[in-house]
Amino acid sequence: MSKAKVCLLCILMFLCAVGCSQRSKDQLVIAIAEDNREGYDPVTGWGRYGNSLFHSTILKRDNDLKIVKDLATVYSLSDNKRVWKISIRRDAKFSDGKPLTANDVVFTFNKAASSGARVDMTSMEKAVKIGDYDLELRLKKPDITFIDHLITLGIVPEHLYNDKYSRNPIGSGLYKMVSLQEGEQMIIEENPYYYGKKPAIKSVVFLFLSEDAAFAAAKSGKADIVAVPQSLAIQKVNGMTLHPVKSVDNRGIMLPCVPDTGKKTDKGYPIGNNVTSVLSIRKALNLGIDRNILVKGILEGYGTPAYGVVDGLPWDEVSGRIESGKIEEAKKVLRSDGWGDSDKDGILERKGLKAEFKLVYESSDSIRQNLAVAVADQAKKIGIKINIEGKTWDEIDTMDHAVAVLFGWGSHNPLEMYGLFHSSQAGIEYNNCGYYSNEKVDKYFDMAMNASSFEDSIKYWKLAQWDGKTGFAMKGDAPWVWLVNLTHTYFVSDRLDIGKSRMEPHGHGWPLTSNINEWKWINR
Repeated sequence: MSKAKVCLLCILMFLCAVGCSQRSKDQLVIAIAEDNREGYDPVTGWGRYGNSLFHSTILKRDNDLKIVKDLATVYSLSDNKRVWKISIRRDAKFSDGKPLTANDVVFTFNKAASSGARVDMTSMEKAVKIGDYDLELRLKKPDITFIDHLITLGIVPEHLYNDKYSRNPIGSGLYKMVSLQEGEQMIIEENPYYYGKKPAIKSVVFLFLSEDAAFAAAKSGKADIVAVPQSLAIQKVNGMTLHPVKSVDNRGIMLPCVPDTGKKTDKGYPIGNNVTSVLSIRKALNLGIDRNILVKGILEGYGTPAYGVVDGLPWDEVSGRIESGKIEEAKKVLRSDGWGDSDKDGILERKGLKAEFKLVYESSDSIRQNLAVAVADQAKKIGIKINIEGKTWDEIDTMDHAVAVLFGWGSHNPLEMYGLFHSSQAGIEYNNCGYYSNEKVDKYFDMAMNASSFEDSIKYWKLAQWDGKTGFAMKGDAPWVWLVNLTHTYFVSDRLDIGKSRMEPHGHGWPLTSNINEWKWINR
């Protein structure tokens, strides 16, 4: 029997087992890709891209992405912008029935700061308990974006936290974990001690399935919600309706902005690219790539052209955008900078340098592969040759300062821009891989971080993108070629109302569940 047939047989047997098992009236089944490689511990990053399901946070965002209170009853930022003073509600309990107090909040923030994991708490000096339900978060320096940690960092119980916590999370959120079968399924149920609005959906089964298996679950009626790739969103499923959700989950190409002078990282990895470091090359690519074709041809129309890393968010500066698919304008930019094709091979050159470079993408991601192929094909039309290669992330890590990389980003926090484009972040993990640097941009970023309120910081985030003369936007230094924003696509049972979904971030976690307390059964 072929490998493909064995895989299909396993899928069918699994779905049969699910279908044959007893499902309670209030139980919901979601077929979705597994995303618990690092477990369900907020201290190490779980929940930073969406609803953590099990945990409460100090603040949260509503469906319009406005900041509202969750655990906090009162919060304020000191005049020197270095101390967050917070009072929390007194009726919050963990799912084991124990009360949540300032001790747990202080423990969580200090633990996250010392863990060295994906939660970047470098700007925090320490969290300090002031009273049973009062605390302070003291910063080393002003950082208005620290408010995002108040929105995304789920509070863990000090009395239960240990090295096994990530697979057995206890929190004060809407749900509690009942069981977890690695790589197969997870069952959660309503937290009886939750202080907020009780959910109509009392129990949820998450089936961790591949894209093909999830779609099979939808077709067979074994799931109520199924996450599918855009390529399958054009299909029809009896008893289900496609639910498209806008996102800031983008795909774009990072272009190294410094030339290759022989410099290397501390690990000995090369830095710089002689072709992508040329501004006219970056400008021409931004002009010449037709993003609408990418959306229609690769995403089946389920997406939008991308012009930056924060498209559609309150801090997006649209004046820095340029039209795409302008082949002749792209050619003109290159000619004006001395690029020509003297040997008539279709590849431009200047001073002996060919307009040719390598672009790598994560090899298991079909969308990134298709985007890379399409971009390389379009680039030929303006005389630039792009050689594409699929690699593992471990391989990409050794070359991502010297070659172009097709990345995915997208967050509800403008700090992501700081990480990608502030010169101080150059070469730090995936931050500013291309060593982009602009003193004016750095200045605007620093002004944003030192703003008196998050609202006041927005103008500086915008200026960093484009102030009319410079910035990291397409009209400015163009260190990236942004391609598309994905529309996340789900099939939802016609018996289920999931309300208004909010704009989703990059595809980690399960952001669709952010408004799960509003979901309800209909016609059941």
